[in-house]
Amino acid sequence: MSERIDLHTHSSWSDGTCGVDELLRRARRAQLDVLALTDHDTIDGWAELPQAVAATGVAVVPGIEVSAEHESLSVHVLALLVEPDADSELAREMARARCSRVERARSMVQLIAADHPITWEDVRAQAAGETTVIGRPHIADALVARGAIPDRSAAFQEILSPSGPYYVPYYAPGPVQAVRAIREAGGVAIVAHPGSVTRDADLPVDLLEEMVGAGLAGIEVEHREHDEAERARLRDFATAHDLLITGGSDYHGAGKPNRLGENLTQPDVLAAITHRATSSTEVIHP
Repeated sequence: MSERIDLHTHSSWSDGTCGVDELLRRARRAQLDVLALTDHDTIDGWAELPQAVAATGVAVVPGIEVSAEHESLSVHVLALLVEPDADSELAREMARARCSRVERARSMVQLIAADHPITWEDVRAQAAGETTVIGRPHIADALVARGAIPDRSAAFQEILSPSGPYYVPYYAPGPVQAVRAIREAGGVAIVAHPGSVTRDADLPVDLLEEMVGAGLAGIEVEHREHDEAERARLRDFATAHDLLITGGSDYHGAGKPNRLGENLTQPDVLAAITHRATSSTEVIHP
């Protein structure tokens, strides 16, 4: 049987609800052979990976989901196998984005509190620790805990929508800059869910082409927020531009319906990713 590879997951180091150890235990129960840990704008969970891999037998691709923005449109880029260099442009941009996220979250909570029962303390209570990257998912979970909304997905569709009255932007690099920074850090850049239904619009084709010119290696085609028509459109774009096609669950644990292994990446694609990476970071095998 072919290896089961999920190249998009999150732990409680960003906006997932379980720690790295538990994430890999769940991956084993889901019969995954490999997953990528791609927390938002942080590599803090990487230190826990060798022990978790040894304990579960699930291999891990160290990665990041880098936040970018283009004309008020949120763009996420998976950065796989990058060099963990604190002095790199990528590390500096992520640090700036993390600080901006906290400021943005505080501002959004102030706005939301005028109409819904929520405090900053409620949001902090939803974060796993002092180093957790706080963002809209933690606000969503606080609203759910307060009974203001039924679940995280509903919160994003209503109160936390980018087109809603409570939305506050935050600093993020442009997607072309993000791709270049990932490549400079020796990593492989994959644009995440570019046709996501949670966006107000698909990513423009000309933007995707600019990202390809900057070194984009692939597209996350297989994702729950892409219907079949969107997957076909993205496959055609990938084929025309000689890009890798990946799949991932975008698993966050509780609060989102995403299931580990619900979308997968082919083994030859992972082999191509490891071949293209130029950093010292490697897939962690049992």
